[in-house]
Order: sequence, then structure tokens, then C-alpha cells
Amino acid sequence: MTERVPDPFSPALAPAGPIVGDLELSHESGLEVKARSQWAYARIRFFRHKLAVVSLILLIIAALVAVFAEQIAPYGFDEFDFEHIVAPPTLEGWHLFGTDQLGRDYLSRVIFGLRTSLWVALLVATVATVLGTVVGAVAGYYGGIIDNLLMRLVDLILVVPFLLVLLVLSQYLGHGKPLRVGIIVALLIWVGLARIVRGVFLSLREKEFVEAARAAGAGDVRIMFRHMLPSTVGPIVVTMTLLIAAAILIEAALSFLGFGVQPPTPALGKLIGEGASEGFSSWWLVTFPGVVIVLLALSVNFIGDGLRDALDPQQRIRA
Repeated sequence: MTERVPDPFSPALAPAGPIVGDLELSHESGLEVKARSQWAYARIRFFRHKLAVVSLILLIIAALVAVFAEQIAPYGFDEFDFEHIVAPPTLEGWHLFGTDQLGRDYLSRVIFGLRTSLWVALLVATVATVLGTVVGAVAGYYGGIIDNLLMRLVDLILVVPFLLVLLVLSQYLGHGKPLRVGIIVALLIWVGLARIVRGVFLSLREKEFVEAARAAGAGDVRIMFRHMLPSTVGPIVVTMTLLIAAAILIEAALSFLGFGVQPPTPALGKLIGEGASEGFSSWWLVTFPGVVIVLLALSVNFIGDGLRDALDPQQRIRA
């Protein structure tokens, strides 16, 4: 009596859950396994996060509007219409967001303010990410006295009042220009990322692949940024999105208080500050820039949530 061998391709033997990778038959080499890369799995998981995808679309639209502000805005941001002073939203003259105290089209000012706020937020996130990554990597890799000194600097920045540091830096660096505002804010918010990168580097510096790189003669800089840094890309990317959201809100708050971008350059926070002086009767002067700020901050935060889930290695099996 011969034993019957089950067909390996029978549907009855198919796995109950998804399998990692794809199988493909090749006439030249037989059965091959075509594995997806880590970034391929991350992309799949990210696009399953519906809020993150919608937020990404909104952020792309906002970025395009900011880049092509001159072509999209119906008026210049400092162009006056003395026939419509503090006018509510109307189709007359295509003042869809109304006008401000000087008769300037508010839709145009919100569009140009969006460009300013996004530019400052991107600058802040970039500078803070680079600074936090370098400081955290050096502290975590070397440890000892270098780690202690750098972490005491981080603690000092954390305990000093934010507005006090901002005022001091403003006196020396000047204020009012988007570039200067971005640099000042970046110098104050990089410390959180430095702590995260330091923690990852502390856990990696005794790993076998690091010891192998040292044995192969690699220098400290190469080991840190060629071998260890790729393992921190996930936390860095997620934190950078949170820095962008924080920078949008901080810039808006600073401009509202008068420490940020100064006239005539429009910024969303500055628009809210100017509109608040008119009271509740001119509701559109506060509502429209406020809604834009909220949507920007929420969109970036949802994108950060999607990236965090997508780059979590424990989620890989679900892809």
C-alpha cells in the first residue's frame, strides 16, 4: 500500500494568514524567494493608515499652495482695496475670506501666511533634527564625560523658561525675519530628539556589528553615521514630523505675541493677533488663519502617527 503524498499547492494547505514575501517560479533557478524590503513593508503599513494618508494629501496641497502663492492668490499680500475695509467674506471683488483693517484681501494674506509658517516650520524641523541627531549620536556613542556634559546641556535648555531664552536670543540674533525666527526656535526644541537618539546609540554601541566595524578599522564617525545611524531612522523621522507640528504652533504663538515674524511679512499667528484686536464682530480675521493652523498641526501629527506605526518592526508580520 503506497502512501499518498498531499499536493503542496492544494488550497487546503494554504496558510491561514499572510506570508512574508512573495514566491515566484523561475525556469532558470527553480524556486526563488522574493523578499520585500523593510521600506516596502513600511510603505504598505503607512497607506493602511487612512488618517495619515488623508493628512498627507492635505499637507501636499498646502505645500503646493504655499509654493505657488503668487500664482494662486488673487491679490498681493500687501495690496489695498479701500472700497472694502473690514469686509466680511463676499464674492464682490473675489474677497472670499473678506478683507482686513486696511482693505487687504484676507485669502491672499492667509495663503502668503501659510507659506511663511510652512517655511519656518520646515527650517526649524531640519535644523533641530540635524542638531539633535548629532548631539545624541555623539553622547550615546562615546558615553562617559562627553555624555554627561552634553546631557547637562540638554537639561539646562529644558529647565530654562522658553520665553526668557527667546528674548535673550532675539536681542543677539535679531528678530522679525523668518530665517532668524526659525533658527531661534530650532535652538530650543532639539533636545527631545537628542535624548531619543542617545538612548538608541547607547543600546547599539556594544552590538556585534559595531564591534565588527571597529575590528575592520572603521573610524568613529563612519561607525556612528554609516553603521549605527540607519537603525535610528525610524525614531528620527517620526520625531521630525512632531517637530514640524510643534514648530507651526510655536511660530504662530510667537508671531501672535509679537516675538515672531514682523510686518509686512504675513504669518498665520500674526494674522490671528491682528484680527483679535477687531473683536468678535470681524470673526473671519481670526477664524480662517486659526482653522489653517489647526488643520496643519493635526495633519502633521496624523502623519507622524502613521509613520510611527509603519516603522515599528513589531508590526512587520501584519504586512
